[in-house]
Amino acid sequence: MHTGGAGTVGTSRRGDEDSLDQSDIHDVLRNERRRHVIERLQSSDEAETVADLAEYIGAVESGESPPPRNVRQSVYVSLHQTHLPKLDELGIVTYDSDAKTVALAEAADEVTVYMEVVPKYGISWAEYYLGLGFLGLLSLLGSGIGVPTLSSVGPALLSGVFFLLLVVSATYQLVDQRSSVLHRLGADDDPEFETATPADED
Repeated sequence: MHTGGAGTVGTSRRGDEDSLDQSDIHDVLRNERRRHVIERLQSSDEAETVADLAEYIGAVESGESPPPRNVRQSVYVSLHQTHLPKLDELGIVTYDSDAKTVALAEAADEVTVYMEVVPKYGISWAEYYLGLGFLGLLSLLGSGIGVPTLSSVGPALLSGVFFLLLVVSATYQLVDQRSSVLHRLGADDDPEFETATPADED
């Protein structure tokens, strides 16, 4: 659970387990706001306030900087009530709910190694490429033994189709990862949201 006082580390599951379950890691990374929290904290050498995180994530989601007030407020509430306590419980961040500050914790390293390979849809790129290759192999075998439809297409055309899928997928992965990095670097150049109004802290 998240902390109840300034300077107090939240109670996490790290004391009971040596490492996070992969199911926990996938659950964390399937949520965009949790991913953004970890990415933002990775790029910072210091703890971030919840207001700063809400400003950053709101800008990413809305495409506007600063983001609309209602978007920022929605992000702020979801971080405070749901996402940060969850990350704190898993030992990924340390969340001080009184000071409204967040910092990466010990288990963050276990999650960050998956950041580039676990998309929000729940499967890794490695699993996707393995599945694509397996499907291609089955299709070629089916064509070779005369399976209807597949045999009429021919192995050359099937090979071309799966090669094209491979190229398109790899291109999408590269562009998506570069876009995420550039977006994060661009957001880091924007002015920080230094203070929150009383309404934002509710």
